[in-house]
Amino acid sequence: MSASSPLQSITMPVVTPKPAIPRAVWALGLVSLFMDLSSELTHSLLPIFMMTTLGASALMIGVIEGIAEATALLVKIFSGAISDYIGRRKGLLLFGYGLAALTKPLFPLASSMETVFTARFLDRIGKGIRGAPRDALVADIAPAEIRGACFGLRQSLDTVGAFLGPLLAIVLMAAWGSNIQLVLWVAVIPAIVAVGLIVFGIKEPIQGKAAQPFRFPIQVEIFRKFSKSYWWVVGIGAIFTLARFSEAFLVLRAQQIGLSTMWVPIVMVVMALFYMLSAYPVGKLSDRISRTTLLSLGLVFLILADFVLAQLNSIVGLMLGVALWGLHMGFSQGILATLVADTTPKDLKGTAFGLFNLVSGVSMLLASVVAGWLWQFHGSSTTFYAGAFFSLIALLMLYGHRALCREE
Repeated sequence: MSASSPLQSITMPVVTPKPAIPRAVWALGLVSLFMDLSSELTHSLLPIFMMTTLGASALMIGVIEGIAEATALLVKIFSGAISDYIGRRKGLLLFGYGLAALTKPLFPLASSMETVFTARFLDRIGKGIRGAPRDALVADIAPAEIRGACFGLRQSLDTVGAFLGPLLAIVLMAAWGSNIQLVLWVAVIPAIVAVGLIVFGIKEPIQGKAAQPFRFPIQVEIFRKFSKSYWWVVGIGAIFTLARFSEAFLVLRAQQIGLSTMWVPIVMVVMALFYMLSAYPVGKLSDRISRTTLLSLGLVFLILADFVLAQLNSIVGLMLGVALWGLHMGFSQGILATLVADTTPKDLKGTAFGLFNLVSGVSMLLASVVAGWLWQFHGSSTTFYAGAFFSLIALLMLYGHRALCREE
């Protein structure tokens, strides 16, 4: 009888393939794509429309943008908590995206700053209603071992819309003789498509629990359920938001350097391109290496962007600064969302995202108002230098936290 081969006695290791990204994550990404296409088509032209057509100042634009974005982030705390206590997310998504879609016709109809403010306010309320339940739904359905990839994919598809929206704005402005109000009407169409995708394309998983009575989300006993790691993420997110004021000031910088109204949206195209190309790879990479390392790189990109935008007064300098800004977004936004999901209990993820965005909302309001004030009274360079200063503070906080973790 022949001796058995040594190879027959070796047990080959079993390699378990990583799970595929769920279809619902892809669907949520497509919803984000179409709504962001609509929103960024509008936002790439709105600052110029407010300043040149309606006579707004930089400070007024900063106040409006700050209030609008802060409103979105503040509302998230309530929508997230509601989605936790009723155990359902889709209805809030539909309400939030639907409200945003209904506001789109108000922008081309606007003949005063009051109308623009109302439209931006309601649009951001819609964003706030949908934001935390959407992120919580991704956290619900994403397998833990590919959670970073799932958040990165949704963020990347969202940014495809942010890339296509301003690009479409440029094409339409060229075709229609820089008629901003006519171009703004086009934003209504993708917003309607996004709502349709929610209705017919997203099936929510059953949570397996009965609905709970709603409680006010800002309660001490709820705060105590979150770990120190979660509150660290909240603090870092707040400093990130202080450093990254509204992108409306990138649009104003483009006009200041000399871009014509028709070509101003190229700023948002370039930013979104680099955001889009980096968000998913960075999210996927964050499943393998330290997420804080990637956040640190994001802050370095933002510091470089601020210095370039402050010092270089050329089109090439503008494009370089905007590209670095986009890389910062790709290296930070999806990872911050993943860190919130990583550090919170399963039954409170909606509330966790809401609290995270509550603090970020206050920071966004302060950042945009201060940016507008600095721009109007001290010049655009001072605005970007202030952003670099807050970015440096956030970077020091990251390294301080890593050093503390090593000591423990």
